Amino acid sequence: MCGIVGYVGYRDAASVCKDGLMHLEYRGYDSYGIASLSPKLSVFKSVGKISNAKNISSLKGTCAIGHTRWATHGVPSEINAHPLTDCGDKIAVVHNGIIENYAKLKAALIKRGHVFKSETDTEVIPHLIEEKYTGNLLDAVSKILPMLEGSYAILAVAEGENTIVAARKGSPLVLGVGDSEYIFASDAVPLIDYTKNVIYLEDGDIAEVKSDGYKIFNGKKIVKHPISKIEWDASVVRKSGFPHYMLKEIFEQPDVFSNTIQSVKENKEVVALIKKASSITVVACGTSANASMIFSYMMEAVCKIPTRVVVGSEYKYFPTPASSLVIGVSQSGETADTISALKISKDMGAKTIAVTNVLGSSITRTADVVLYTRAGPEVSVAATKSFTAQVAAFIEIVNLVSGKKLEPAVSDILRYLPDVVSADVSSAVELCKNASTLLYVGRGMFYPVAMEGALKMKEISYIHAEGYAAGELKHGPFALLCRETPVAALCLHGATYSVMMSNLKEIKARNAPLVAVGEAGDQDLEDLCDVFIPLPKVSEYAGIILSSVILQIMAYHCAVALGRDVDMPRNLAKSVTVE
Repeated sequence: MCGIVGYVGYRDAASVCKDGLMHLEYRGYDSYGIASLSPKLSVFKSVGKISNAKNISSLKGTCAIGHTRWATHGVPSEINAHPLTDCGDKIAVVHNGIIENYAKLKAALIKRGHVFKSETDTEVIPHLIEEKYTGNLLDAVSKILPMLEGSYAILAVAEGENTIVAARKGSPLVLGVGDSEYIFASDAVPLIDYTKNVIYLEDGDIAEVKSDGYKIFNGKKIVKHPISKIEWDASVVRKSGFPHYMLKEIFEQPDVFSNTIQSVKENKEVVALIKKASSITVVACGTSANASMIFSYMMEAVCKIPTRVVVGSEYKYFPTPASSLVIGVSQSGETADTISALKISKDMGAKTIAVTNVLGSSITRTADVVLYTRAGPEVSVAATKSFTAQVAAFIEIVNLVSGKKLEPAVSDILRYLPDVVSADVSSAVELCKNASTLLYVGRGMFYPVAMEGALKMKEISYIHAEGYAAGELKHGPFALLCRETPVAALCLHGATYSVMMSNLKEIKARNAPLVAVGEAGDQDLEDLCDVFIPLPKVSEYAGIILSSVILQIMAYHCAVALGRDVDMPRNLAKSVTVE
């Protein structure tokens, strides 16, 4: 969940690391640090965001490693920030992942005379390297890796060697190959300013990189991984005049929807597997789980294929039968719980599909077949365009499996989505921004849309929000209804409309303020609610995308009104690489 960067070449390495870490702040932003060689090892660390760093000018040299942290072991502090060093401060390490046996390793190292400074699991790594180091960093790192249990992406440097040694097991690591310069990062975004040529390291890889070249080993053998090309340019990861990445990414959704539809059309293997499935289990977390629930409604209603959704962290407690097709959905492709579920499924003999947004991510190495959504890099921690991309993929899958039954929905979305991203939600924001609790309600496919809307609101505004199937309010949540508890309702025309109207009248009878998203011209709904947000007249399947975008915009403007850090909400990280 942390972000790491390393550079070897001819530029000022600390500046390259700082710029790269700023691109990775969505992975963690409670503290940061950089270690450089000039040739002496120098380390600077601080609490807070790397984007606020002002004192790295003292770091010199053309070889450096850096880290931006999402705390796991130990509170955010300068001492716990990476890089971590050995007893003599001659070896520095940055690490993303979890060393599960660190307590046992630490106890043994202390008995052997090592003195620890931090509360982190990572600090055992430089101390272990120190014991094996005899002037060759690659050799020392290779010897200590078998001692480590858990997951890691590691970058290590040692005073006296203008070299970075990297290792990967279960956490992402990408090597950018430039002209007499090389840059490591947790994903490809920090590389784009220097090169479009990248190598995605595999589990078990150890790389030795110097300014004049690199070698990658797996076991004792040198391996040759293909060089991939980054298909997007640097403008994708810039704000381009928007005040926040989240708003920019909301506005990118019309293109994202269209691009992902095309990606599904080109992937014959995924559609063929789903057509043959007698049942489907979808494994996902967070926003991806909400998108997957929409898929389950569509598959069962349109294609008549039984489809269940299991939260990734719960899958191990009731795994699917081997006869079921298992689909793992992860924006980053690094979600530890989802990857673990796919591995369990494969061990049981099930066929697996990965749906992800990131080329070369860990999940792509686990699944039998991969479907890429085409959202492009998503910088804001709160998922917006990646959710739309996932739902777009699912709509087109159902479209193709069912024989084009959802083609009208695709046409409606392509027609109306460019206007909906600019919808005026100011009245809804005024009603909701000062609430301590919000309820979101919907029925059918709009139930997971309500859950996603509530998730967006709580993520970035810090207002407590819950999504419910509207029929469930009477089974407990009605106790919360009062003038201080606004309710956001999804009430578009279709199979659920009449019963939703009954539910909304029950809500209003309890004096709860009501924000309703409905079809333009619906006078009954407009008269009933306090704030009415109209959408074009479209099919239910198109309505799920359009109403989801409305709820994203509501959450965004509430967060802005409350002065929240929209792109980097507290305690969260974009890529959840630990279970």
